[in-house]
Amino acid sequence: MKTVTMKAILIFLLATIGSQAVAQTTVPFDSSAWMFAGKVTKETFQGKDGIRLTDGRIILKDNTFKNGIIEFDMTLSPERNFPGFGFRLQDTDNFEHLYLRPHRVGNPDAIQYIPIFNGHDSWQFYYGDGYSTTVTYPMNAWVHIKLVVRDTQAEVYIGSSTEPSLVIHQLKREPKPGRISLENGAPVTTHFANFQYTKTDTPPMSGKFKPEAAPQPGTLLNWQVSSTFDEKLLQTDYLIPQALANRLTWSNLTAENSGILNVSKIRKRSEDANTVFTKLTIVSDKPQIKKLDLGFSDRVNVYLNGRLLYAGHDEFLSRDYRFLGTVGYYDAVYLDLKKGQNELWIAVSENFGGWGIQSRIDDQTGLTIKP
Repeated sequence: MKTVTMKAILIFLLATIGSQAVAQTTVPFDSSAWMFAGKVTKETFQGKDGIRLTDGRIILKDNTFKNGIIEFDMTLSPERNFPGFGFRLQDTDNFEHLYLRPHRVGNPDAIQYIPIFNGHDSWQFYYGDGYSTTVTYPMNAWVHIKLVVRDTQAEVYIGSSTEPSLVIHQLKREPKPGRISLENGAPVTTHFANFQYTKTDTPPMSGKFKPEAAPQPGTLLNWQVSSTFDEKLLQTDYLIPQALANRLTWSNLTAENSGILNVSKIRKRSEDANTVFTKLTIVSDKPQIKKLDLGFSDRVNVYLNGRLLYAGHDEFLSRDYRFLGTVGYYDAVYLDLKKGQNELWIAVSENFGGWGIQSRIDDQTGLTIKP
């Protein structure tokens, strides 16, 4: 009896200590806790004390949030805008990002998760199951937002739902402690109130998480990526400009299992340096033709052994007013390989929304492929 009693007491004490260790922290909207950038005004709106935020973000000074729960209330307007929040901020160019598209409420992209690398978003790569979904929420009224995150998994709750509105199977950035931000980059007003967060490595999660799928057969995973340059340098000839090739430097980059090679992971884009080459070597045991399935964002020039084979444009709205420029295996190039070593170079240029390629050669009979 004594043993049972002592065990019960120990369990109670451990539970009590655990609950204290993961206590919720409520944070007021003042400069002692936040860094402000943009138009921030304290005010009471529809009975709740908070802030009105336009054209900017506020960043929590605490830089130790890795796993746990983030909660707040916000208002949304039906005008085209993208308010949301970031977490695990390493700096303002590198963080995990979640945002809402109020003008798309009820549609499959009403909420969106993307990783931010080197200041570049990537929603054209990450869409559909695990990244965006259909949700509804009220306009010009308070709605509750809750994120639960543990290592590479996260789930988002909208309103009073007890089931996650969005399940993120695989966060794309390495899990590291960082800051939290609330964001509204548009002139449309968004209100925030009742911000609180809990740091714990064991938050309760109810989402049905799927393991990351293995690469499809033939997926090209290992590439070299060049330093950046101006896309205009490619507009003079059907050959790779030798002067440009001679000055490039190269880094290895491995694609995700989906085949997505997200260039922003290692390169920072600017207006006059919006292009890189990705390259690999294909060794063929005989002269033969192989089909290269290709997805890209935004524009590519495909070169085999220095000569231009194909140029494609898939940027946002490039085909019609509804065209999003999302990436998939929608294009193909047939590679006329010679016996021996062949150099495949793909120049990829970017405006916004995702910088990189997705590629595979289903039939690799007689080939050896290396970066």
